[in-house]
Amino acid sequence: MESNFTIIVIFVLYLVMMLAIGIMAYKKTSNTEDYFLGGRKLGSWVVSLSAQASDMSGWMLMGLPGAAYIAGLEAGWIALGLTIGTYLNWKLVAKRLRNYTEVCNSITIPQFLGNRYRDDQNILRIVSSLFILIFFLVYTASAFVSGGKLFSTVFGIDYTVALLICAVVVVSYTFAGGFFAVCWTDLVQGILMFVAIVIVPCAAVVSMGGIDATIARIEAVNVNMLDPFITIDGTHIAMITVISSLAWGLGYFGQPHILVRFMGIDDAKSIKKSRLIAMVWVIFSLTAATMVGLLGRVFLTQDLSNTSGETVYILMVMKIFPIIIAGIFLAAILAAVMSTADSQLLVTASAITEDFYKAKFRPNASDKELMLVSRLTVIIVSVIAILIALNPDNTVLGLVENAWAGFGATFGPIMIFSLFWKKTTRNGAIAGIVTGGITAIVWRNLGTMYGGIFSLYEIVPGFILSAIVIYIVSKLGQEPSQEIQDEFEKVKKLNQNC
Repeated sequence: MESNFTIIVIFVLYLVMMLAIGIMAYKKTSNTEDYFLGGRKLGSWVVSLSAQASDMSGWMLMGLPGAAYIAGLEAGWIALGLTIGTYLNWKLVAKRLRNYTEVCNSITIPQFLGNRYRDDQNILRIVSSLFILIFFLVYTASAFVSGGKLFSTVFGIDYTVALLICAVVVVSYTFAGGFFAVCWTDLVQGILMFVAIVIVPCAAVVSMGGIDATIARIEAVNVNMLDPFITIDGTHIAMITVISSLAWGLGYFGQPHILVRFMGIDDAKSIKKSRLIAMVWVIFSLTAATMVGLLGRVFLTQDLSNTSGETVYILMVMKIFPIIIAGIFLAAILAAVMSTADSQLLVTASAITEDFYKAKFRPNASDKELMLVSRLTVIIVSVIAILIALNPDNTVLGLVENAWAGFGATFGPIMIFSLFWKKTTRNGAIAGIVTGGITAIVWRNLGTMYGGIFSLYEIVPGFILSAIVIYIVSKLGQEPSQEIQDEFEKVKKLNQNC
């Protein structure tokens, strides 16, 4: 009882600090560009850690360790795919997107696509915002599931009550401060997540007598746990599994809550520094998260199921550390949940407000009206995400896997084509977005029903088909106007000069 009280105090202090940042950000948020993009005034450290914190979410502290606990080093293929994808996203997309969105005066991804292709009918913006709404409902639900499992496991309270507590906190400061609050809280949360996930496996190894002793204990449980090419059942890992795991890296090119960070950096020249910070964070964090799952098999006395395997980090923290340190490290999960859910809510609100409400119904709406609609959208989307998350049998990894593939297949190909091929057309963009999104949804359902080739991660066929459709439709149609091609060349020169 006393230990629970101590952890509650730590959580409350942490939440008060996050809310304070949100309140301070409220004073800096007077228009939609401030609310959705921070006025493009964010530095390298804030952008890089905010991008990575919002990227990984509770998945890094629960989903990936849970996968490694159940499947061994086979889960390392996902970590490798994400590491490669992170680097390519920062290297290929970040600078070009930052410059392009400034040149065509865009503050959201759908708005960028609409302006990039001079879509006066706003079809691109509307279609994009609808897919963002669909997939972010699932993604936000995954973050709420993480928070629900955290409070339920630590305090023994009802899962539904825990879920509501988590949702209320996230909505509060997202509602108040917008992008500025989200990014600065993500900076703090990113640091906390990094420290916690790196220290926990190191402490576990020390407590078990060092690296050699730890490896021996893991192999004693199952010699295949440490072999990335063999399943824990002793069979060779199927190539379709390896491809599916590595394909997680493709998702980065289409994640709106990550891409918008690139748009908000103060100077495109700061991208290189941000990329270095982000890569150090990702490499150490994903390696440590995988280790937590592997170590949990020998460090914990209880045998966890597929669903409860995602609590391995929580149980290890509570077993290893004194109550105050444990409380801080458990707050890292809360940080992970908040850092992603707030970003997703904000991007969804921006899409619905700027790219649906304003584009379709109220083109002359004032900033005050748009910000009111945005904040109402945050609340409505949160309520729907809570309803999705109410099932305690949902796994964090399963929900994230679904949403990640959806975004990667829907927006990944068109973002690459938009930034690198000046002859991409509006119709090609629309066709590619619809093809990628629908393929991801349909393929996943076919995999559930039939397995076989359909067990391939849906981001692969979705990404490939979307890219093919964009190219074919663009080639068959009329070339973009000279104005669009000249703008592309202007941005290309900016990139070369940075």
